[in-house]
Amino acid sequence: MGSADVLWLNMDRPTNLMVIVSVVLLESVPDWDRVLDVVRERIIEPYPVFSQRARRPQGLSGHRWEDDPDFDLARHVTRVTLSGEGTAAEADAELQAYVEEHLPRPFDRTRPLWEVHLVDGHGAGAALVFRIHHALADGIALTRVLLGLTEDADGRPGDLVGPPATTDLATLPLAAPSGGEGGTGGGIVASGLRLARATTRSGWDRLRSKGARAAVTDAAGLTLRTGQVVSDLLLTTNPRSVVGGVPGHRKRLVWTEPLPLPGLKQAGRLVGATLNDVLLSAVAGALHTYQDERGREPVDLVTMVPVNVRPLDEPLPRELGNRFALVFLRFPSRDATPLARLALSKARMDWLKASPEAALTFALISVIGRFPAELERRVVDFFADKAIGVTTNVAGPREVRYLGGVPVTGVLGWVPGSGRHTLGFCIVTYADAVRIGIMADESVVPDPESLLAALEDELALLVRIGEAGSAGPTGPRTRRPRS
Repeated sequence: MGSADVLWLNMDRPTNLMVIVSVVLLESVPDWDRVLDVVRERIIEPYPVFSQRARRPQGLSGHRWEDDPDFDLARHVTRVTLSGEGTAAEADAELQAYVEEHLPRPFDRTRPLWEVHLVDGHGAGAALVFRIHHALADGIALTRVLLGLTEDADGRPGDLVGPPATTDLATLPLAAPSGGEGGTGGGIVASGLRLARATTRSGWDRLRSKGARAAVTDAAGLTLRTGQVVSDLLLTTNPRSVVGGVPGHRKRLVWTEPLPLPGLKQAGRLVGATLNDVLLSAVAGALHTYQDERGREPVDLVTMVPVNVRPLDEPLPRELGNRFALVFLRFPSRDATPLARLALSKARMDWLKASPEAALTFALISVIGRFPAELERRVVDFFADKAIGVTTNVAGPREVRYLGGVPVTGVLGWVPGSGRHTLGFCIVTYADAVRIGIMADESVVPDPESLLAALEDELALLVRIGEAGSAGPTGPRTRRPRS
């Protein structure tokens, strides 16, 4: 098991499980036997980790995956039926309640860490609900695996994550080539791994006694000699806000209706922004409205953004695993005007794309996964508490896909959080439309429907601005403001 996979395995908290949730919406109910066949043929057989369980260190051995001697597909793929009655909104509410009910349930660690539910009765259609522990793979890899269950109009299956239409940070060549430490960013990663080996040899007592901040400073000093970025990582704080607090056990899930991409892209062209910038600015606008409507002065809120470092033009490895970095993005949620937020979103994303922050955190993730459990937890919480949660985006296929001959009408996702995370956003594009899923901690954000309404209003406003073709005042665009 890779050190990054160990990190995500150990990151479960009673109030925040490291479980990725996805839903594939289907126009009608697929044949049950066909569903079982495609799961077996396209998930279980090519990727052994789906029939393996996680084993903790024993003696001198580290964490590892081992075959489940009693593996039974029927334990992991189940079928349920909802009422199938009422309006489309009522059908969505019933599906929402079903998925929310399963969110706080931890996996049995003596079995493989995943499950799939075929949910009949979602109106006239059905839904495939996936729950998969983050230790198996990162979100980009899992999207490729799950959408690999589908075919095109001619019945041909394939690897389906397309070019990074929404993930501008996309694929960074951070990993060193096999057998060496060269390549762009290779020295950074190699330095981080050398730190891990050196610390292992010298013992952990020194790092444990120094505490999380000092341990991270040591790692940062060896992995990257860039004072500004190290300072940003260590000193970034998330301000007090209406969406901050101590998370509870119950999570809420909501999602937007599908919105066509062309209008959003047109809004971005007004200020030279990408689709990703537009979508992030829409989330920032929703957070501005949510704070303002609760009588609080809106502030810029910090989120963690995953950055894929796995080449999208190469087949997934059989072992899958986690290959991504994390960067901190400060949402421009203080600003009141949509085009100012859009310009700031572009400026801050441009800053991140030119920054070595992703390379540093990629190395740190590998290093932290080698820490003893107690120190690992402290360092993870140290970073996690700097943000309200995670915001991720995945570019799905641009054409309609089919599962067992049934059209896929939509793809939804929700990103897990750690530490004191209370709010996560998952942006998924599919068939030239976008949906955004929100996972909210009920103890802190008890009314995610209000945030959802604000987000849909903001998206619609950006479309209208794009159609009107007037940029108007845009605000600052070149420097990354930190407050």
